[in-house]
Amino acid sequence: MKFPKRIRTYCPRCNTHTVHTVQVYKHGKRRTMSEGQRRYMRKQEGYGSKRRPEQKRYAKVTKKVVLRIQCTQCGYRRHILGIRLKKIELVDVTR
Repeated sequence: MKFPKRIRTYCPRCNTHTVHTVQVYKHGKRRTMSEGQRRYMRKQEGYGSKRRPEQKRYAKVTKKVVLRIQCTQCGYRRHILGIRLKKIELVDVTR
């Protein structure tokens, strides 16, 4: 799907519609020393089998893509929650 790099939408901080820049959100690297990750690694170790059975087939064929939009006036950033897409391409739309 082709999606514009700049969209005009509502900014809650400016309280008006302004131009926003669009980027595809990528999650950061997981912290290995966080409590949840330490608990997961502790359950995984040992001679037994895996914690959960490995998934053979996937039910879904697409991933949810999260878009991060940033207001050009005040710099406020927010997310457009997951849109199911196989591929997204940000295009520059000039009028």
